[in-house]
Amino acid sequence: MAQSPKIWERVPKRNPNFTGRADLLTALRKSINTVTAVVAQPQALQGLGGVGKTQLAIEYAWQYRDHYDLVWWVSADQPLLVPSVLAGMTQALNLPPASSTGVEQATQSVLRTLESGTPYRRWLVIFDNAEEPDYIKDFIPRGPGHVLITSRNSRWSDHEPTIEVDVFRREESVAFLQRRLRTSIGEPEADLLADKLGDLPLALEQAAALLARTLMSVDEYVALLDEQTSRLLSLEKAPTYPQSMTAAWQLSVSQLEDRIPAAVEVLRCCAFFGPEPIPRDVFRRANRAVGPRLAPILSDPIELTNALSNLERLALVKVEPSTRTLQVHRLNQALLRDETSEKDRAELRHEVHLLLTGTAPSDADDTSRWPQFEELAAHLEPSGLVECTVPAVRQFALKLVRYLYVRGSYRQAQALLDEYITKWTAAGGALQPEVLMAQIQLGIVHLALARYTEAEELMSQVVDQMAETLGPEHPDTLWAKNSYAAALRGRGEFLQARELDSEVRSGYNRLHGEDDTLSLQARNNLALDYALTSEYKQARDMLLDVYLYMSSVEGVGRRPLLQMWSNLSRAVRLSGQFQVATDMAEEAYSYGVSHLGDDHPTTLSAAKDYAIALRRSGRLAEALTLMTDTHTRLHRLYDEGHADTMAAAIGLCNVLRAHGDLEEATATAQRALRHYPMIFGDDHPFTLAARINLALLLRLNGDPAAALEIDEQVLSGLTVRVGRDHDYAVSCAVNLQNDLAALGRHEDARRLGEENQRWIRTHFDEDHYISLVCAANLSHDLRATGAEAEADRLLSEVKQRFDTVMGREHPDALAMMAGERINCDFDPPPI
Repeated sequence: MAQSPKIWERVPKRNPNFTGRADLLTALRKSINTVTAVVAQPQALQGLGGVGKTQLAIEYAWQYRDHYDLVWWVSADQPLLVPSVLAGMTQALNLPPASSTGVEQATQSVLRTLESGTPYRRWLVIFDNAEEPDYIKDFIPRGPGHVLITSRNSRWSDHEPTIEVDVFRREESVAFLQRRLRTSIGEPEADLLADKLGDLPLALEQAAALLARTLMSVDEYVALLDEQTSRLLSLEKAPTYPQSMTAAWQLSVSQLEDRIPAAVEVLRCCAFFGPEPIPRDVFRRANRAVGPRLAPILSDPIELTNALSNLERLALVKVEPSTRTLQVHRLNQALLRDETSEKDRAELRHEVHLLLTGTAPSDADDTSRWPQFEELAAHLEPSGLVECTVPAVRQFALKLVRYLYVRGSYRQAQALLDEYITKWTAAGGALQPEVLMAQIQLGIVHLALARYTEAEELMSQVVDQMAETLGPEHPDTLWAKNSYAAALRGRGEFLQARELDSEVRSGYNRLHGEDDTLSLQARNNLALDYALTSEYKQARDMLLDVYLYMSSVEGVGRRPLLQMWSNLSRAVRLSGQFQVATDMAEEAYSYGVSHLGDDHPTTLSAAKDYAIALRRSGRLAEALTLMTDTHTRLHRLYDEGHADTMAAAIGLCNVLRAHGDLEEATATAQRALRHYPMIFGDDHPFTLAARINLALLLRLNGDPAAALEIDEQVLSGLTVRVGRDHDYAVSCAVNLQNDLAALGRHEDARRLGEENQRWIRTHFDEDHYISLVCAANLSHDLRATGAEAEADRLLSEVKQRFDTVMGREHPDALAMMAGERINCDFDPPPI
């Protein structure tokens, strides 16, 4: 006896009346097994709507279920939802769930696991109603298992082997009707009905269901069908749906029109949602956004309940109590839309826009609300919501984009924003508030994708337009300025960003007070600016106030809380408190893994900071393990040319160097440095400072002259861009001093060390790590130039302070005690 598959998920129930199609099933089985190598070829079933492609796929899955260990059904007509369905496979594959990792990361994990063949080589994934190849090609696993695709789109033959599915042969139609209706229909009657319905499987199924339920004779059915056809033919028909099927389905709807008109009105409204489940809450009485057509029905819960009950009884809607959703088949939706006048279509479509808007949660940053956004997102495109000009509806559309952004789906967010901006601009001009807000959101997405030049150019123009049209202290203008400041940080304009963020913070304080969420976010951003301008103590103190407040109040999103937590731990580390920073970073990272998932972009940023803190605290083995894993995850999430991946590569280079693996550290640094000029520009502070690490590796590998040349160029560039007293410039100068000493130029090294000490005092006290490093190295140069007494005094002071601040077991303390010079390096912070 055939064994049931180990995993059998989402596959619809088998149709007990399935008949015929043996030739197609044989051809499908033969084609899908043609390639028996490691990577099998996907197989597409193509044909017009209603010919039974889906039923054929279901039957294939059931007949050959003993050939597979895992079978998964993906409704692919809404590409936006395909990642979520695939991400649902994580439990079956023993992977972290999407609720902890994020949808995009879970999806990629599923695809990689399927393609690897572990734990299952014998798997079948069915993409049902995949209309556009380009929309799902990136989600098709290529591995040892099988992929089956159903679609009306003939273009699939350009991409994959395709079997065309046509209507039933007449003998198949007759056999189907006789099996479905048993003894109540003879062969001549079945032949007549099949002829009237054009042998279309879906139409035959609908007709048979109606005949079985009503006990109507075939003659009566055919007579009614002819009458309905005459009326329906007066309407403009969709070219892919034959009139006979339209008429057959209309018979079911007509039973309700006279008795329960409210049910038909609800059904017509449902036709303008997407084919995915519709949240029951969109029809709740409290949804004040409802329009005039549904208002009388929704205001009477008894009438609404009666309407839905009758729609379910006649199988016109499918109600799922466990998820509190209802669903109308996509074909029935199309038929309803076809028979609706243009005026009524516009009204019903607008009703749907209002219902969706009135159901939306208020805050996309609240992770507990993400499932609600996921449900609503399924209806964005099918409802034509982007065409609506009502400001509240457009705000809902922007809120959906924000949801995609905060969950880490940046490219999906970008695609929607491009569509919004194009269509809204064409409908009312570029200066509409919603268009301006969409452009700012697009700039934010550019920032997330490390497109800093594009973000800065777009936002600089839009911020000016918002200030002119809305006012310089309008809340939306302030929000836009705050976002633009991030773009300035991305371009390396740290002081300019600080000035703008300070202005925004003052504006928010005047509008909302210091404890408002927006005011706190503005203070967080201003603290980032202070950190980027070497004002670490001020950044730390400001972030501490923000974190303490936000962690003690309800309603703060997990993502912004983790961001502020990580920012605080970084500021503490940069202030020189390595051990405290490590403890804080560990807590922040653990929070991110628990609440956002270990592959969420914000969690990965926290992981990178934690790994840097571990290295700074001397815990090199732990730092290497975590930074290696973080770099791998970021590379998988983005690519090696993304700013976050590059920063992790630099961090990995530093920990490899500290671990003694100079060869791999050098290779890693060189790979990362190839991308910095392309992403940031040649003279960006990050591009310049990242070269400090390469110069250091060159010296440690025995080429101090090459290191000296790089460090001199970097110090000159940093002095111009950020100032000689900036942390990056000071760090470079420390290493340049060591280059000079390695070349025997001790007088030059001493002069540079003494100069560096003066610059360090601008931002750092004598117990700061960089002050200790500079003083320790200067003691060597003093001794080499004959000032032994001064060298002894300075070294004695440094050893005492080093022991107090760092601990005598710290690797740098041990190096100093062994008479070695200490080097500085650079770890790029997030923008």
